[in-house]
Amino acid sequence: MRRSTRVIAGLLTAGVLTLPACGTTSENRGSAGGGQARADACTGPDEDYLIGMSQANLAEPYRVRMNEDIRRAAAKVPQFRVEFADAGQDNSQQVTDVQNFLTKQVDLLIVSPNEAAPLTSVVAKAYNQGTPVILLDRKVNGDAYSTFIGADNVEIGRKAGEYIAQTLLPQGGNVVEIRGLPGSTPAQERGEGFRQGIEGSQVQIVDSQAADWLREKGRETMDAILKSQPKIDVLFSHNDPMAEGAYLAAEAAGRAGGMEFVGIDALPIPSGGIKAVEQGRLSATFVYPTGGPEAIEAAKKLLITCQDVPKTQILQTELITERNATEVYNRENSQG
Repeated sequence: MRRSTRVIAGLLTAGVLTLPACGTTSENRGSAGGGQARADACTGPDEDYLIGMSQANLAEPYRVRMNEDIRRAAAKVPQFRVEFADAGQDNSQQVTDVQNFLTKQVDLLIVSPNEAAPLTSVVAKAYNQGTPVILLDRKVNGDAYSTFIGADNVEIGRKAGEYIAQTLLPQGGNVVEIRGLPGSTPAQERGEGFRQGIEGSQVQIVDSQAADWLREKGRETMDAILKSQPKIDVLFSHNDPMAEGAYLAAEAAGRAGGMEFVGIDALPIPSGGIKAVEQGRLSATFVYPTGGPEAIEAAKKLLITCQDVPKTQILQTELITERNATEVYNRENSQG
């Protein structure tokens, strides 16, 4: 009864506001300044809440960890039950997953979009009908959502470019870039930031190819690049699994010893990027928080304590090199 009442109230609210079909909807759920998203769906601590988590895929270790972080944080909130859906890197499947959650009348959606454009409409549909939507890690187009939680990918890309230009290649050199899924916002923003970071240096991007965030595709992509590029000084990958795949390709070709490898994610797990730095396969990686605990905290505010949440919540990054890899790994696991 409570969930049906909430949905009807959300629909009535949307109808009263008469939103334009192609416009943004920050007025619908924002504060007077447009920077906050209100807890319109909140009915307090005496209710139980169903949360739907739509994950882009579970082929990336980062996304497995994100789900684990959400599950662990939600277990500490007695009122919460979370259902997970894996889109398998299929945009159509993810749209269906979100629609299925809406059919179940979930109280809140967490969505980590596979790609921005294909998920924009269904996320806006959920938001406009009164369901709070937390975007995690990746964005959609427009601002029809309650809050976005993630790191600044332009900043991370820029820091990676600066590290390569200033520390690894201060005299210049050749860099290969392996990018994430082209339609995903982190891939676009990390590439943009990376180019800002090397601007004005003698670092040259000699090849740039997409490997869709996947380790094996990173290996295949790097194998092809090695055949066409006789001199590669640094491999910059948009995530650690693709960097590890590239390392394996270079190692098989007998060229790994002459290159440096830089990634992003820095998962504090035995197969993650921090250990890869510690063990010498990667020269550096950058922490990219999953945002799982922060998403559940935002859900508590939106559903239980009736508090505003910021429209954007930026998580912090950190450079990981051999000097601090062991320290950060131990610190992150002691907090776990």
